[in-house]
Amino acid sequence: MNFEDAVAYIEEVPKFTKKNGPENTRELLRRIGHPERRMKVIHVAGTNGKGSVCAFLSSILTLAGKRTGLFTSPHLVDITERFQINGEQVSHELFTDAFVRIKKEVDEMMRDGFAHPAYFELLFAAGLLIFDASRVEYLVLETGLGGRLDATNLVEKPVACVLTTISLDHMEYLGDTVEKIAAEKAGIIKEGVPVIYDGRNPQSEQVILAQAEKLHAPAYRYDASMREITGKTDKSIDFIFNSRYDKKNTDAGEGVHTVTELYENLKVTVPYLAEYQVTNSSLAMAALRVIDPCRTISDEQVVRGIAATRWQGRMETVLPGVVFDGAHNDDGIHEFIRTMSDVEKHRPVSLLFSAVVEKEHEKMIRTICESTSPISIVVTQVGGARVVSAQELADEFRKYTKTEVLVREDVAEAFETALARRGDSMLFCVGSLYLIGELKAILARR
Repeated sequence: MNFEDAVAYIEEVPKFTKKNGPENTRELLRRIGHPERRMKVIHVAGTNGKGSVCAFLSSILTLAGKRTGLFTSPHLVDITERFQINGEQVSHELFTDAFVRIKKEVDEMMRDGFAHPAYFELLFAAGLLIFDASRVEYLVLETGLGGRLDATNLVEKPVACVLTTISLDHMEYLGDTVEKIAAEKAGIIKEGVPVIYDGRNPQSEQVILAQAEKLHAPAYRYDASMREITGKTDKSIDFIFNSRYDKKNTDAGEGVHTVTELYENLKVTVPYLAEYQVTNSSLAMAALRVIDPCRTISDEQVVRGIAATRWQGRMETVLPGVVFDGAHNDDGIHEFIRTMSDVEKHRPVSLLFSAVVEKEHEKMIRTICESTSPISIVVTQVGGARVVSAQELADEFRKYTKTEVLVREDVAEAFETALARRGDSMLFCVGSLYLIGELKAILARR
């Protein structure tokens, strides 16, 4: 089996199986020797920002000389994007070797009466074999969907759990309130394992604290008072992370500690123009100090690791004045608009947009038009079976803006049109990770 064969097999999996109960994946992990038990796992869940937090953690640990694996999803162009070692995407050969081993075990499982693993379950198991064969010390592990029932939650004893921003998304699977979704995300908390969380939403915080208390898990709260933004450019934000005291936070709940003893007036540059990356990098820095209380990783290494972080498709500057952002839900769009509005204060903005069918695309479009004034708008279509026509998206834009809206069904043509029409504006390409994936492939061919 070569790499192309392995990918073709994996892509066919959703057509003949579905997500299984945890006992099925647990059996697969048993058969491959529980490689996750030989790594220090940092488990990250949340609605938005979890991939970025993972990227910041991986960058810091790698720069500090720790052999670090990173497992994330989805991929944008190549399936091996999901597996990185010390910041480098793994080779096709390494992935194929791991998958051949997984396929052998899956065949034997099915002969023994077990169900075929689902798409994500296969990739998770393959990733564990890849990281184990590469002898990583730390594995930064992003959940797939939710947390409680996610395949990644079979890791029994992570060194820390991190919960990022929680908001409404995937409501058909996770619940229709922030509290219900928070309960699914907080399902990754383990007995006695520290949890570092974004405490800015009282609804989700209450759920997280209840689960942490139930499992005797020390809880470390991040809030916006811990950071002071001191400067912004079109590529980065400077801020001070100031957290000097270690005390029980009785206002937040019994047993909760603020992360105030971890940093004092630390000057940080986050290499993104979006303010939400200040939150994500702060969560990563807090988690790093919780797992490294003896400070074997210095503040200087932490700062350098943050500045060196690169994360595809999340407010990523790909060309001068061109930004890709995979915002595709309410919270993501609001953060995108916040960034776009900041940029509009000193230069015009333009937009390339697409969305897929299950997203509330008209609501997204209305919010963008009511909050910003792009000088140029180009719409296109992505998503295969989940496609929303470019014409439909254009009609929705025209309800809420007087700016001319151009329709280009082909993504490459849409990108070239948006580039040609942007003038001195900053071009934001947004609305779907499918769009970002196609644009990434186009850039690679330019």
